[in-house]
Amino acid sequence: MDKRSGAGFCSKSTSGSGFFRMRMKVPGGYTAGVVTAFFLMSVPPQSSDRDEVDFEFLGNVDGQPITLQTNVFVNGHGNREQRLKLWFDPAADFHEYKILWNPHQLVTFVDDVPIRVLRNLTGRVPEYEFPAKRIGVWASLWNGSEWATDRGRIKIDWNRAPFTAGYQGFGVDACANTSSTPCHSRNWWWNAHRYRRLSARQRAAYENVKKTYVYYDYCADKDRFKNTTMPVECSHSSYLAY
Repeated sequence: MDKRSGAGFCSKSTSGSGFFRMRMKVPGGYTAGVVTAFFLMSVPPQSSDRDEVDFEFLGNVDGQPITLQTNVFVNGHGNREQRLKLWFDPAADFHEYKILWNPHQLVTFVDDVPIRVLRNLTGRVPEYEFPAKRIGVWASLWNGSEWATDRGRIKIDWNRAPFTAGYQGFGVDACANTSSTPCHSRNWWWNAHRYRRLSARQRAAYENVKKTYVYYDYCADKDRFKNTTMPVECSHSSYLAY
C-alpha cells in the first residue's frame, strides 16, 4: 500500500460452512494507521445486512506491539470487537490464522490456539445472532488512519510507504456454492461431533489467551452500550459455555 492505493484479493466462490486458513506476515516498523486483514464476508460486500468475520492487524509506532482485532457481523450488526496483543511479533515471520465455522460454533485460531469462540444458540436464545449467509474469503491492506492506532490520533506516515504484507499457504475446506451436499451435513469433516465444542486442551489454551493477552472485550465495555443494546450473547451464560 502507498498513498495512491491499497491492495486486496478475494475468492471467486462462496461457502456455507468450513475451515479457512491463511499464513500472514504483516508490515513491520512504523505502521500506525495501517490495517492488514484476512476475513470472511457475505456478498454483496459491505451490504447493510452482511455477515462478516474479521482478523484485523492494527499497526503501531516503532517499538510498540501490533494489535490483533477480531470482529463479527451478523445481518449487518457488528460492535463485537475483541483486541489482544499476541505472544509473538506478527511482523517478524509468517503465522497461520484460521476460522472454523460450522452449525455449532465459530472459532478463530492463531496457529493452533483458539482466541475467540462464538457458540450458535439460535433457536434457544431469543434474538441470538450467528453467521448464516454464504461467504467469500477476502484479504486486504488499507488505510485505517481514522481509527486504527490510538483511536485515530496517530496517522500513517506516508514517508514510510510502501507498506507490504505477505500472504501464503491459503487453504479452504468448505461447502462450496457448487456442492450438492447441504452445508450443515455431518458428512463434512468440520461439522463432525468432535468439532461441536473445543477440546479440553483447546479450552485451557483459550482461557489462557483471555486471561493473558486480551485487553479489550466488547462484552465487558458497559459504557459503550449505555444508550444502545448490547449484543445478546453478552448477557447469556451460554455464551461462555464453549
